[in-house]
Amino acid sequence: MTDAAAPRRLRVLAAMSGGVDSAVAAARAAEAGHDVTGVHLALSENPKSFRTGARGCCTIEDSHDARRAADVIGIPFYVWDLAERFREDVVEDFFAEYEAGRTPNPCLRCNEKIKFAALLDKALALGFDAVCTGHYATVVLREDGSRELHRASDMAKDQSYVLGVLDDRQLAHAMFPLGDTRTTKAEIREEAAHRGLFVAKKPDSHDICFIADGDTQGFLAKRLGTAEGDIVDESGTVVGTHEGAYGFTIGQRKGLRIGRPAPDGKPRYVLDISPVDNTVTVGPAASLDVTALTAIRPRWCGRPPTAGPATYTAQLRAHGGETEVTAELVDGTELRVAFTEPVRGVAPGQAIVLYDGTRVVGSATIATTDRRSAAGAGQPG
Repeated sequence: MTDAAAPRRLRVLAAMSGGVDSAVAAARAAEAGHDVTGVHLALSENPKSFRTGARGCCTIEDSHDARRAADVIGIPFYVWDLAERFREDVVEDFFAEYEAGRTPNPCLRCNEKIKFAALLDKALALGFDAVCTGHYATVVLREDGSRELHRASDMAKDQSYVLGVLDDRQLAHAMFPLGDTRTTKAEIREEAAHRGLFVAKKPDSHDICFIADGDTQGFLAKRLGTAEGDIVDESGTVVGTHEGAYGFTIGQRKGLRIGRPAPDGKPRYVLDISPVDNTVTVGPAASLDVTALTAIRPRWCGRPPTAGPATYTAQLRAHGGETEVTAELVDGTELRVAFTEPVRGVAPGQAIVLYDGTRVVGSATIATTDRRSAAGAGQPG
């Protein structure tokens, strides 16, 4: 929802993580004349267990930074406890996906289940019109009253991928004041400094907020335990061992601890993770080439796609590039996607987000992939 789409004065709930983007977004919403209230989400059942410093987005320091920013902006501020919902919908999902041999995206899940489900539902119940965040994306209001989610004007900062789970109802109550900003991050920081916001120089967060030390494998091991298994090559020959298949991701090269070199002397990569027999399969880079995939649980940003196969571009990672695909929705529940050119680093559990130009069509969760072997033969992944 942009100011052009909503010229009237709105009651806006600004989600303030404690970072510079959300603070500037809240300030812009207030400056545009909206009635803004800031809220910081307490997402840890034991916030003292979260890391100190400015690496995450949910620490005690972050809540203090958000409060100071709200004071400078001159808006009311509250801390809402959504820790139980966060644990159930994000953290437990994270464990379950890795245990099943899939690679989840907890930030995307948080946007879907927390910021634009739990938070939005509570905001609407309290009489707010919109939830404002510091994401770089744009909501466009069409003449027929429907809304579309588009990439940010600055592709370098675009975050539409992690918002690809939003539906039409959620888009109707979403506000992204930074989406139309064609400025550098340095200029956003300059704006924050000009506004007197203490967070102007605060580093960006890049880690998973609920993993205190950034050690994902160690975090998983504490919950899932260790279970020694085999690392095998494509022929089934054991080339090494591991302490838990959940500690690997498709396309991983480092940390494999393989004793013997590949016959051709080239690096090997993780090709498959099998939680059933606790086996990790490795092979050459060429065997990572994915030619097609099937995705489930599709969610459409606004109007759904037309029936039958259609050409789109797709993004497979939050900071990945676009690739051309042909996609078709089958039986309303399964998205079948074929790539014009093979892509690598695609893993079950990840989200695929489809685009029509700059418009986000929707997203789905990758269930299976079709790979071609190094010899050129296709094989399921």
